[in-house]
Amino acid sequence: MSEDPFVTHRSLLFTVAYEMLGSAADAEDVLQESWLRWAGVDHAQVREPRAYLIRVVTRQALNRLRTLSRSREDYVGEWLPEPLLTSPDVAEDVELAESVSIAMLTVLETLGPAERAVFVLREVFDMPYGEIAEAIGKSAAAVRQIARRAREHVAARRPRTRVSRSEQEAVLERFLAALRTGRLQELMEIMAPDVVMIADGGGLVTAALTPLHGAELVAPILARANRVVNALETATVWLNGEPAGRIEFDGEPAAVSLVVEDGRVTRIYVVRNPRKLTRLDAPADLAR
Repeated sequence: MSEDPFVTHRSLLFTVAYEMLGSAADAEDVLQESWLRWAGVDHAQVREPRAYLIRVVTRQALNRLRTLSRSREDYVGEWLPEPLLTSPDVAEDVELAESVSIAMLTVLETLGPAERAVFVLREVFDMPYGEIAEAIGKSAAAVRQIARRAREHVAARRPRTRVSRSEQEAVLERFLAALRTGRLQELMEIMAPDVVMIADGGGLVTAALTPLHGAELVAPILARANRVVNALETATVWLNGEPAGRIEFDGEPAAVSLVVEDGRVTRIYVVRNPRKLTRLDAPADLAR
């Protein structure tokens, strides 16, 4: 007996939903809703299960995204995507790794729901315009226009350069070492002068409520973190397809992702909201 197509493509479907929502918990809810719809369909009438299931998941994710956009307006402080532990294998697919990176997901948050769906389906999963049109309920011509606008929007906001894995790891290690020792000068040297730090505490733990700009402001704050807790531990982990940091402040975890350009840190994303740190123990199954 052949495996159910939903089971076969589950990793792909989860990845579609996660890239559209930036939340693993919401992506799992979307998959559950999509499974119920799939279970009620005559499978013999579905010619291309993969494309059909992507359409179902896209529609459910769009519904969820429109609901979430209202609740996120009331979120305390900055909203960052939910980080996922991933295996190093995800990084082997460069396009997939870039598309699920915290930096890219943060950029996708600035798109409207339809633009985000079109960008993800076209640029990441290479779906034909006609299939995307069917999934989001618009004409193929409209989808082409949306795709062009979304590409331009993302291109203007994504990191300017893509660094090698070895460079990302080297800079990350230097950053974490400087964080552990609290050495201000080392932190200053590893950051670009115009570095931006964004933290997400969700109102549940202490975190800056707005982005912090400039090494002269960010470095002293990070240097002090070493002195205001009894124990600060760091570890290198793979999050969202790239090397990142897991930090323990007196036993409370945080996930830290960096954007590196020209050998220096230009962006720091710190997720401290405990509700977003439940996926750091087992690698997520991501696929294109």
